[in-house]
Amino acid sequence: MAERGTPVRLADVAERAGVSLATASRSLTGTAGVSLKLAEHVRGVASAMGYVTNMHARTLAGGGESSIGLIVSEIGDPYFAEIASGVIGVAAENHRMVQISHASDPATVLAQIRLLRAYRVGAIVLAGSGHVDPAADAAADAELASFQAAGGRVAVVGRHHIAADAVLPDNVAAGRSIARHLLDLGHRRVALIAGPATLNTVADRLVGLREVLGDSVVSVTHHAFSRDGGASGAAELLGTHPDVTAIVALSDVMAIGVLATLRERGIRVPSEISVAGFDDIPVAADVSPALTTARLPMAGIGAAALRLTMLDPASRPRRKTSGHELVVRESTGHAR
Repeated sequence: MAERGTPVRLADVAERAGVSLATASRSLTGTAGVSLKLAEHVRGVASAMGYVTNMHARTLAGGGESSIGLIVSEIGDPYFAEIASGVIGVAAENHRMVQISHASDPATVLAQIRLLRAYRVGAIVLAGSGHVDPAADAAADAELASFQAAGGRVAVVGRHHIAADAVLPDNVAAGRSIARHLLDLGHRRVALIAGPATLNTVADRLVGLREVLGDSVVSVTHHAFSRDGGASGAAELLGTHPDVTAIVALSDVMAIGVLATLRERGIRVPSEISVAGFDDIPVAADVSPALTTARLPMAGIGAAALRLTMLDPASRPRRKTSGHELVVRESTGHAR
């Protein structure tokens, strides 16, 4: 038994609870193999004794299954912040910790996967668009395959070329919904301001838009997936196609940049040009005019991805589609 003033050890909890050291450990970490009644008894004893799990020691001893590695392109982007909140919420429900890393290019993604493996996480969630060219994701795919072969669990978001369980945002169908909405409003000169052409997210959203809009698409330009990218794209567009009646930005963050440029030029939205985006980030309802967009359940996507890592491995990767909802607000109206 621990002496007064010294930290309570797992062995002390096991002795007080009348169980083995292994049973005490399983009870406190939620590991299978212990009945619910016994686990609750051990947790009650641990709480009464003031026992605190030493996570560093657990990792050194092979307890990395309690940690989740989450890789996002940019946590400051509301899209990824929402996905992260979904992952963190499910992790908290299951008494697990999330380590968040930034990576946007293939080399950095690979480096972050290897770093998380070095920290012995039990699962990795890779969120952020994959690439149109499978070769760009090949190194990450091989590293994650090695991680899974060693017992790790993996889920990806928005990536087509990683052999792991995946949650796929409903990008193609969302593009179709926005396109139908604009056609119904009479728009026949529509410009698309997109992110980098190398990304799956961009390619999928463009497929949906083009399928429905057809010849009504008069311009497609590619810029950074950011507010500044949307702003510069709109400035370029107004110089080359001033007669457009609608602009679709391929993310809400880009659409906010588009709105800023139109406001600076004195162009009224939607009476002169309609604007729509993708994602329905929280601020989309608060900008003026409020933004029409395709809502993707980002927090739900993050939660679903982490839950996939908690399932038993399947013989082939699982695929879940997020669904979407068209949210019509004040930024779109009938074509002039």
